[in-house]
Amino acid sequence: MAFEPPRRLVRALGETAPDADGWLEKLPEATQQAVALRELTVERVQVPGGRSSLVVLVRRADGTPAVLKLAPPRARPESERAALAHWGGRGAVQLLESSVTEGVLVLERLHPDVSVRSLPEAKALLEAAGTLRRLWVEPPGDHVFETVAERTGRQAEAMRLGSAGDAGAAELVDAALAAREELLAAPPEHRLLHGTFRQSKVLAGERTPWLAVGPDPVVGECAFDLARLVRDRVEDLIASPSGAATTRRRIKRLAESLEVDQERLRGWTLFRAVESGVRALRVGRPQDAELLLEFAGWL
Repeated sequence: MAFEPPRRLVRALGETAPDADGWLEKLPEATQQAVALRELTVERVQVPGGRSSLVVLVRRADGTPAVLKLAPPRARPESERAALAHWGGRGAVQLLESSVTEGVLVLERLHPDVSVRSLPEAKALLEAAGTLRRLWVEPPGDHVFETVAERTGRQAEAMRLGSAGDAGAAELVDAALAAREELLAAPPEHRLLHGTFRQSKVLAGERTPWLAVGPDPVVGECAFDLARLVRDRVEDLIASPSGAATTRRRIKRLAESLEVDQERLRGWTLFRAVESGVRALRVGRPQDAELLLEFAGWL
């Protein structure tokens, strides 16, 4: 099976860090080995695919449709495997292979081209929120997942460096960091969170209408997980003259429907939007950065 990694994957990995371990270079051979070892039949590589992994649509030896996913160490695939195993298919895609091969996952086949983003906005938010609620469970007692405090601590350091020389961004970074400090001062909530949840991470399935995919799991409070969903379709929000008011209503509606404190949701939404905006600046995506930082300014 000869192929080139999707351009989106190559570009995204190039933005975050050089391919120091040669993962992309080894990817074609690693994929062939994974396919041969499991006696899979390849249908196609999912394009444009994700920003942190290669997704291949395959069939298992018995003809069952499945997904073969390969991810570099920086994407924490073993953490994803542990979270999917703990959820056991409840609200999330099912893990089909219990044997451990580093960086390789075999998953239930969903409908990769049909996400809740295909629904009208109000319906999409409702379905996405309902899916997210099912994921918020107690983590395993012996878990090794990163905590919200740990992840946002790393991000906070990068934010300080990334905003240097940009007065507008620096002001928002100061506000986001202050919000984080206040949020972390309260006793921590311990729930297993998706970590990178948004509408495009919820795909249509067969055994249940919608299932989450692609977690970067973290343990902490539910408001942190919900915060990324608040800014979904941010380009539409920015383009709308009532975008700021719509955002405030969205925070209120999501907080009430999922029984999350509204101010804590606002605070984490601010932090996560500023973090994403500063990261976009750092990797040379100024248009994305402008959208995200304008959105953050509404909060």
